Amino acid sequence: MMRKICLFIVLLFVVFMSCKNSRKESFEESEDYFDTVRKITIHAMPEDLLADKSDSIKSYYSLFENHEIWVDRENREDLIFQIEKAKEEGLYPEDYNINKIFQLELRLDSLELEEKLSYDILLTQTYEKLCNHYYKGKLNPNDVYENWDLFDKKISIGKLLKEAIDSKKVAASLKNLLPKHPVYLSLKEALVLVNKLPNKTFDSLNKNLKIKFNDTTRVVKEIKRRLVYWNDLQGKDTLSKKFDKSMLEGIKKFQKRHGLFADGVIGVGTLKALNTNKETRKNQILANLERWRWFSRNLGEEYILINLPNYQLDYVIENDTVATHKIVCGRPQRMTPILSSKLSNFVFNPTWTVPPTIIKEDLSVEAAANRNYFYKNRITIYKGKNTVVSPAEWDVEKAESYRYVQTPGYNNSLGVVKFNFPNHHLVYLHDTNHRDYFNLKYRALSSGCVRVENPVKLAKKVLEDQDNGRWKSLEIIRKERAEKEAKLKANKNYKPKKLTPEEEIENQKRLAEEKDAIDQIIADKETYYIKVKKPVFIHQLYWTSWSDKNGLHFREDIYNLDKILFDKLNVKN
Repeated sequence: MMRKICLFIVLLFVVFMSCKNSRKESFEESEDYFDTVRKITIHAMPEDLLADKSDSIKSYYSLFENHEIWVDRENREDLIFQIEKAKEEGLYPEDYNINKIFQLELRLDSLELEEKLSYDILLTQTYEKLCNHYYKGKLNPNDVYENWDLFDKKISIGKLLKEAIDSKKVAASLKNLLPKHPVYLSLKEALVLVNKLPNKTFDSLNKNLKIKFNDTTRVVKEIKRRLVYWNDLQGKDTLSKKFDKSMLEGIKKFQKRHGLFADGVIGVGTLKALNTNKETRKNQILANLERWRWFSRNLGEEYILINLPNYQLDYVIENDTVATHKIVCGRPQRMTPILSSKLSNFVFNPTWTVPPTIIKEDLSVEAAANRNYFYKNRITIYKGKNTVVSPAEWDVEKAESYRYVQTPGYNNSLGVVKFNFPNHHLVYLHDTNHRDYFNLKYRALSSGCVRVENPVKLAKKVLEDQDNGRWKSLEIIRKERAEKEAKLKANKNYKPKKLTPEEEIENQKRLAEEKDAIDQIIADKETYYIKVKKPVFIHQLYWTSWSDKNGLHFREDIYNLDKILFDKLNVKN
């Protein structure tokens, strides 16, 4: 028995020493030392002050051998200055302990050692928080929205902090984390512009009104006041009740800034925008600044950038927009997801497999009412893998168990070309059989995928840059030939060669062979895949505000994402 007790005591001692050694490994005790260059004492950070701090904070101090970090006034002042400037980014300095830090800094010389070291930790925690908020945003997008799938963003704050402190470049280390994209910079300018406006709210105008040029009515005077407020009209003649020429120009400018038809006719959309006050617009700008902090810093050398609320796609190569197209995006009930991915291939003359949501909500309802729906829409019904089911045999009760495939063609739901890219939402870019939708201003009308106007033109443009001569467009071939002929004609001795009948036939044959390969593929009406080899990124993003030389721009918040975000963003922490 005595032997067992002794063995137990030995085991306890071993466990105790093991824990003690483990503790020593996780925190290496340090001592104060005197810096002969700066002529100051650098204090060791006691373990008990870091005991309840996060692992990341502890790891930062280990990089400084567990000594205080913010010993240089220059570094502290840089951090304080950046906290104050956070408001220019649409953030709240109060979230970063600005008042507490300012007071401690003023009293620094009179603080006890433990208070100084606690202050040092507070500065480190604040630096970490500011880094994360500048680079990733104050909020996690997945905690705010569904259907959000951007590239992961990682940041090594420890390495950043060490370099910033050692080189005394704290301000630069923080500023470099912010987005550099022109839209983000224009949003910062928009925040400045909106803050300069007087704090004024407007009573709601009757949205059922319709006012045209030369109309005379009392409400015209109120509309003029609002146009003056938003800098779309000069302050002259604001008391007149007549819809005059200067007001017409002001209304067109206002409409253009809000993505409306700039026809000068005041209807529902224009009145809705006129009823929106400064505070709402400012909140919208703040929400957009936060979203841009979520987006990728590097969009790629070559990418397709889609702004859903503006219904616009831009194809960008090395910061130069080489093509712009209108788009149709998902309606609010079937939102297009916000995502980043990379083009994988084009499908020309694609078939269309009807997705589950459309089977449930559209196809089953319409086909149940009229079985001719399948013939009219060129849809083949499949049971299992390849067993074809006739419309007469189709069982409406089992509608969701079948597979429905629409044959290729100009009137296929996907049109004649589909742009594929990997994502978790089963969405893609494509042509459409509803090409008339592109004439509308409100274009949130699809079932989730993005429809592109003139998609074949876009596909050709992308493939031109794929270093594959086979996909050179006819336009490029003609341009090259014209340049060659121009050089020949520049020669004084140049005489056009008269072709023999045989040579003429051969020339026509050569021209036929040079006919655009993609046009031929589409004409053949066979499904054809072309792989995208050179990286072309795709970013489906969402922003409803920016600014330019014409002033503040706003777009309708089609998915109500601005208010959702601002309500959460406005919670100070």
